[in-house]
Amino acid sequence: MQAMDKQYNPGGLEQKWYRRWEEAGLFRPEAGRDGEPFVIVLPPPNVTGTLHIGHCLGNSVQDCLIRYGRMSGRPTLWLPGTDHASIATEQRVVQVLAEEGTTKQQLGREGFLARAWDWNNRHHDRIVEQLKRFGCSLDWTREAFTLDEPRSRAVAEAFVRLYRKGLIYRGDYMVNWSVAQQSAVSDEEVEHREVQGSLWHIRYPLEGGGHLVVATTRPETMLGDTAIAIHPAHARTAPLRGRAAILPLVGRRLPIVLDEHVDPEFGSGCVKVTPAHDPNDYEIGKRHGLPFVNILNPDGTLNDSVPQPYRGLDRFAARKQVVADLQAQGLLDKVEPHVHNVGYHDRTGTIIEPYISRQWFLRMDELAKPALRAVEEGAVRIVPERWVGVYFNWMRNIKDWCISRQLWWGHRIPVWTCATCHELTVQTQAPVRCTACGGLVLEQDQDVLDTWFSSWLWTFSPLGWPQATADLQRYHPTSVLVTGHEIIFFWVARMMMASYEFLGEPPFREILFTGIVRDPQGRKMSKSLGNSPDPIDLMDQSGADALRFTLLMQAPAGQDMNFGAESVETGRNFCNKIWNASRLLFSALAECGLAFPAAQPQLMEPELSEGLPDDDEAAAWTELYRRAFGALPPTGERAPLALEDRWILVRVAAAASRLEEAVATRRLNDAALVLYDCFWHDYCDWYLETIKPRLSGADAAARNTALLTALLAHGVLLRLLHPFLPYLTEELWEQHPATAGFCMIAPLPRFAQARRCGAPAWQPLGREATRFDLARALVAAARSLRSDFGVAPGRRGTLVLRAEPARLAELGAIRAHVELLAKMERVEIGPAGSRPSRAVAAVVEGVEVYLPVDGLVDLARQRDRLLKERERVERRLSAIRAKLSNAGFLAKAPRAVVQQQEEIATDLEGTLAKLQDQIAVLE
Repeated sequence: MQAMDKQYNPGGLEQKWYRRWEEAGLFRPEAGRDGEPFVIVLPPPNVTGTLHIGHCLGNSVQDCLIRYGRMSGRPTLWLPGTDHASIATEQRVVQVLAEEGTTKQQLGREGFLARAWDWNNRHHDRIVEQLKRFGCSLDWTREAFTLDEPRSRAVAEAFVRLYRKGLIYRGDYMVNWSVAQQSAVSDEEVEHREVQGSLWHIRYPLEGGGHLVVATTRPETMLGDTAIAIHPAHARTAPLRGRAAILPLVGRRLPIVLDEHVDPEFGSGCVKVTPAHDPNDYEIGKRHGLPFVNILNPDGTLNDSVPQPYRGLDRFAARKQVVADLQAQGLLDKVEPHVHNVGYHDRTGTIIEPYISRQWFLRMDELAKPALRAVEEGAVRIVPERWVGVYFNWMRNIKDWCISRQLWWGHRIPVWTCATCHELTVQTQAPVRCTACGGLVLEQDQDVLDTWFSSWLWTFSPLGWPQATADLQRYHPTSVLVTGHEIIFFWVARMMMASYEFLGEPPFREILFTGIVRDPQGRKMSKSLGNSPDPIDLMDQSGADALRFTLLMQAPAGQDMNFGAESVETGRNFCNKIWNASRLLFSALAECGLAFPAAQPQLMEPELSEGLPDDDEAAAWTELYRRAFGALPPTGERAPLALEDRWILVRVAAAASRLEEAVATRRLNDAALVLYDCFWHDYCDWYLETIKPRLSGADAAARNTALLTALLAHGVLLRLLHPFLPYLTEELWEQHPATAGFCMIAPLPRFAQARRCGAPAWQPLGREATRFDLARALVAAARSLRSDFGVAPGRRGTLVLRAEPARLAELGAIRAHVELLAKMERVEIGPAGSRPSRAVAAVVEGVEVYLPVDGLVDLARQRDRLLKERERVERRLSAIRAKLSNAGFLAKAPRAVVQQQEEIATDLEGTLAKLQDQIAVLE
């Protein structure tokens, strides 16, 4: 057994163990046993990106589930891959070109794509290394990229099938236009923000005299007005029926149309209609057959459809000019502050323009039906359930998907137009001739597909679809999708639709939504705020395991969590605790001279408690040890199990059963808390502290039993902890004298008898183990009494326990434990009814606990302290009672404030009663 470093240093361990795992092929599902596969696909990170805290949370959850599945003996596959990120990548490369003084247009399409591939290849390695650093046990032999050749074939196949089915069509429709990208974006990519703007009230002259007033938040769009709309049933606008207005600054005649969708209470009740630049106006324009006047160029400047003074102006510069000209002509009635929602592109942060453009669309109604039924009928489970309603609402009101983008980086649309007959040829490979007329000159569509069109195939395209590969047959549907709820529409719902459309089955059996990681003030992390700690820095400082465990323990499924750099101290301190406890145990084992038989990993069993001998404690313990390590314990004298030995085995069994239940219900934070509490408190604070006298005593048999039981519990806990702390547990598993092989593929311990009994107290190892829980409760009470009276840690005294005669033997069996752990000189046990003088008291499970304080503290000084504290509490309680009896306060204060004051008063009353009892003891 090699000597352990005094300090836990995760840096060297992480690189060593990841390399060993990968070289041994442990990430491949072939390394598992036969049975139903457990499969997760990694939500592909953008190849241009870097690992951030949100990634770390999702990856922690996925890797924990994957390692748990692998240790459960299932063929386990975590599919890796990255996303080509059309918009983000093209934006980055364009920025680099601008810094070099050139543009993508100057390079040409092929030259630009060459630069984009170079950028992609360099950044791909960075994100992969970060995933490895974090410990993600992904099967890198199956890595995919959304723009690689196999995935490109899959995308083309999907497009062609949908087109031939009549679900893909092209037309001129209103879309969300990103001026920054000069491309259409989908509804889901538009982020609506509430902004403080203005409402301009403009006078429109009427034919025959007079005027009407309309209000707008975008005055520049009036240059594209083609009508005025009023509500047909509103009396205020009745005189306007049948008339027409004149468009200011342009002179265009605007008919006044009647439309029920006009809000008669907004402004003057008259609405300008700009069919080419507003979604609602677009529908009004179609209903009334109005002209559609597009006033914008793709770059956001005004085009030749507007009068000469405004041509070429940026949309916002044109707004200022239009307002100035209206004011100069006396047509600006008034301007009011106005808060309204404005659409922003979630990628570029620029304002979206409603814009009529020729695009490709995918009909979604038919595709949504089977994906909707899958959740309705339980074929796919959503966790947490509160997201089911959100999913239903979107799927039942789904709109067609604009799938084309005016970019160069991405999957080019597989449609070719014949130069002779202008017919379209749609197929997966570039055609040699036109399928309609045989013409040889064909031009491919210039647009690319939306990035999500490749990633909606993500559960099956990395497995080889459209070919019927062995991987596709074996590993699809996948088991669980772990992702953030913010992309439920972008990705999750679309993957459901794609899988049912192309494979007739769900893409996964379960969807697990993680929450959003926020900063300590509850703000969403962003580069602009600078409030997102760098995960690499955190791993450099504390290790990947510390970061993983902190995130898992503090993030309930689907709920947002607050996180700062200091949060990692939780995980780091736990790792240090495990390291130090292991070092203590291994050092003691090295000194005891026990010779351990060679462990046989293949003989380790997952089930540890089923069928243990129920009448022979020593035989049951030996069999438990053999199953846990695949080898018998070392020969040597052993004493019978002590009470604490039975108790720690019961506690570890309970932790294993609770862990299994928490993972099954996807409450990984609860699972992490179970393990934290079991190792830190049960194993370290109680068990190791209790066996210290046996470890240092002269009784070799008692020492050996304590050491080997501690070793047994430690080995089981390492395996339970491995999915949460893979690097640390693998290192300690190697140093553990009774183990061999990799902890990563050791069978996950189960305790069937513990589950079946409800309380894990199987016989004979659980015999009387609950007595130790009583000892713990008594020790906790004694510590509390010492603390209340300010007894110095080094001062020992007598603890008096009083109980009914039938329980005296039970207390006698735990007397030594209470003396040791409560740090008492002695524990006196006797029948109930007699209270020692000057003793503070507590009652624990029917046992009276007394701590005589005479001789332990300065009674006069302690009495003075308690009197002062009582006076302070009485003053505060009196003030709160006065407030609660004040009718004015009760009438004006919110109910929550009143309730808070009532709760404070109740707490103070309890404190006061306790202080009075303590003073009475001293008097």
